[in-house]
Amino acid sequence: MAYTHLTESERYHIDEMLREGFLQSEIAANLGRSASTLSRELRRNIGKRGWRPKQAHELATERLHQRGLSNVSKVAEGAWEYAKNKLTAEQWSPEQITGRLQSEGKPSISHETIYQRILLDKLSGGSLFANLRCKKQRKKRYGKVSSGRGCIPNRRDIDERPDVVDNRNRLGDWEGDTVIGCHKGGAVIVTMVERKTRYAVVAKSKDKTTCSVTSCINRSMAQLAELVKTITLDNGKEFANHESLSSNLGCDVYFAKPYHSWERGLNENTNGLLRQYFPKKTKFDDISAEEIQIAVNKINNRPRKCLNYKTPAEEFSRLAAKKGIALRI
Repeated sequence: MAYTHLTESERYHIDEMLREGFLQSEIAANLGRSASTLSRELRRNIGKRGWRPKQAHELATERLHQRGLSNVSKVAEGAWEYAKNKLTAEQWSPEQITGRLQSEGKPSISHETIYQRILLDKLSGGSLFANLRCKKQRKKRYGKVSSGRGCIPNRRDIDERPDVVDNRNRLGDWEGDTVIGCHKGGAVIVTMVERKTRYAVVAKSKDKTTCSVTSCINRSMAQLAELVKTITLDNGKEFANHESLSSNLGCDVYFAKPYHSWERGLNENTNGLLRQYFPKKTKFDDISAEEIQIAVNKINNRPRKCLNYKTPAEEFSRLAAKKGIALRI
C-alpha cells in the first residue's frame, strides 16, 4: 500500500486521544497507521509549546511545499511556468508536457514533479488538479445477440476492411460515432477521428436522426474528402444512410460488430477526451459550434506519446502537405 501523509483531521484525532491518555501504539492502531509514523509525527512537527495539531499540520504542509520548490528549482527557469500554462490553458497531462519539452530539446521538468506541484497546490487550496482528466473505471462490455443494433441495410462488416487500415500505415482511415446529450431527441455531437494521426473533426447535429447525422458528416468532412479513404462506424441507426456518405465522400464505409466498441478504440478514447469539456448530462442544444471547436482545437493540439509528442494537428497537416493538400487547421 502506498504511503500517504497524515491529514489535518487525523492530527486533531491524535490530539484528542493523547489528551485522553492513550498510548502512541494504541493511537496508531486506531488510525490504521504504523507506530513509527506517529512517533515521527510527534517528533518532527513540534513547536515551542509542544505538539499541537494545527501548528503540526502547518509545519508538515510547509515542509512538503519546500520539498516541491527544491525539486522545481533543479529544472530550468520557466519550465514550471510552461507546465502550468499548458495544464490550465490546454489541459495537457503532465506526461504530455514532459514529452513535448523533451521532443523539442528544451529544458524539461519530470511529470512526477508536475504531479507533486499539483498536489501541493491542492493542499494549499489551489485548483490546478481540476485540469487533470478524470479517470473512471470502465465496465467491460460483452456482446449481445438479442439487440436490434447491426440491422443496417447493406452494411459492410469490419472483417471486410482492408488490412492496411488496421496497420495505420496511411492517412485517410477514419472512425465515427455520436456523443449524446442529457436527453433523447436533443442535439448530439458527431465525432470523426483519423486513425494514423489521431486528428479529430467534431460537429453538432440538431438531433440523432439518420438524416441529420448524415448531413452533419457530409458537411463537416466535405473539405477533407480527398483525405477520406474509409470510415468505420458503430451500429447506431443514425448511420443507416451510410451509402450517402460513401457516395459524397468517395470512400468505403464499414461497421464494427455490435457492442464491440474496442474495434473503434480511438474513437471511444476521443469521446472520453471530449467529456472533459462536455460532461455527461450536458445539454448540447445550449452549446455553440464555437465552444465545440475550442475544445476540439485543444484536443488536436495536445502532444501524443504515440506521435513522438507531436500533435495530431501537426501530423495531419504534415501528411496532407505530402499529398499536395494545404490545410488551415
